[in-house]
Amino acid sequence: MKIALSISEFIEIGLTSQDLLKNKQYATKLEDYETRKENLITYISSIADLKRINIVEIKNWADMDKYAQDPEYEGLVVSQETYENALKLNENREEKGIKPLILVVIPLIKDKDRNKISSTSIREKIEKKNLN
Repeated sequence: MKIALSISEFIEIGLTSQDLLKNKQYATKLEDYETRKENLITYISSIADLKRINIVEIKNWADMDKYAQDPEYEGLVVSQETYENALKLNENREEKGIKPLILVVIPLIKDKDRNKISSTSIREKIEKKNLN
């Protein structure tokens, strides 16, 4: 997010709905949508003016594609894991005669054992800790 804010005047953040997350591993450890949104707002307000952001709920692929087809959008910040989806969004834009988005890919972060750090791995550790 800091990268998006550092290179953009205004950003739109797609926050996935609870329904989209129900099939994720350790989904019971996920906060609900409203809590995640409030936490996001709290964090952003500590680093930037909230007037620079808009948070939209992503309920399905069609939502993501719809937002990504806005001709006013210039770029998209994605993780290495979501890069392929960003390429599909750009293909859809080009098919509609819309300029492709500049893709900024954020690399994965690894722990001391060189395993990727992800929300899933964090939830897994919380689950295991709770079982012990």
